[in-house]
Amino acid sequence: DKIELQRIRREIEKHGPSMKYLTNEIINEAIDAEIILAHYAPIPGELINNAEKLKIIGICRAGYENVDLIEATKKGIPVFRVMGRNAEAVSDFTIGLLLAEARNIARSHMLLKQGIWLKPQEENIHDLKGRIVGIIGFGHVGRLVVKKLSGFGVKILVYDPYVNENEIRKAGAEPATLEDIFKESDYISIHARLTKETKGMINERLISLMKPTSYIINTARAEIIEEEALIKALKEKRIAGAALDVFWTEPLPKDHVLLKLDNVTLTSHLAGTTIESLTSSPELLIDDINRLLSGGEPLWVINPSVLKNLSIFNSCS
Repeated sequence: DKIELQRIRREIEKHGPSMKYLTNEIINEAIDAEIILAHYAPIPGELINNAEKLKIIGICRAGYENVDLIEATKKGIPVFRVMGRNAEAVSDFTIGLLLAEARNIARSHMLLKQGIWLKPQEENIHDLKGRIVGIIGFGHVGRLVVKKLSGFGVKILVYDPYVNENEIRKAGAEPATLEDIFKESDYISIHARLTKETKGMINERLISLMKPTSYIINTARAEIIEEEALIKALKEKRIAGAALDVFWTEPLPKDHVLLKLDNVTLTSHLAGTTIESLTSSPELLIDDINRLLSGGEPLWVINPSVLKNLSIFNSCS
């Protein structure tokens, strides 16, 4: 069941590898494994400790919430992930969502299929040229969004406290504070990772700073935004609208209030889903593992402290 699988993935992402029970049969199958590769499948401490020959864990995505990283590190097992695997896909989709919401593309399509010829919210439709776009998070996706938006003639502000300001300027954007982004931007696009630091980072106070003609776009993780704060702003029309590909509960419940609002564009967590992003992930992961096994320095090991003991790889088959 694809819907149930999506729900379980989100639960693992929220609560870690132990929330999904693994049968003894699955755990026993891993006893002789030297390398375990997975996508969302949970890799709890019980499995790691039971697999006495295990030397490498690889995850075909950037998030590693499905792995018990503490137990893997205790056993000296490097955990690989794949960074930027779907950055092209997500950045393309982000710009598509921005246009769909700001230019009423999806809304007009829906109305026309209902037999209604109408130009919704035409009093708030603007050219992108000359507008201000705020980018929160300057990682793989954020950088590509900045690059691709540069052709639209917009001014781009970027908030990322972990990136040197000169690096942001070299990309053609201007570094800014969170407050300035919410005060000045016509479009705000979220590209931060979900961490303890970023969870709920976009709260009622920040949303209250937005212009009534501005939009928020989220293709990252829903929990970065306080749900009630965003819904309240949308219901009260204190902001122009939102375009969301991620939600606090997935799949989105059929009675969710967002489905009743006329100033949102919603998609079912599609941003990173392309044939290329799905097929390239295992290849990128294997390339990085081979880089280590060949004596090189891997790019995406989450717990690099374990690499000091390289002798553990001598017996890899």
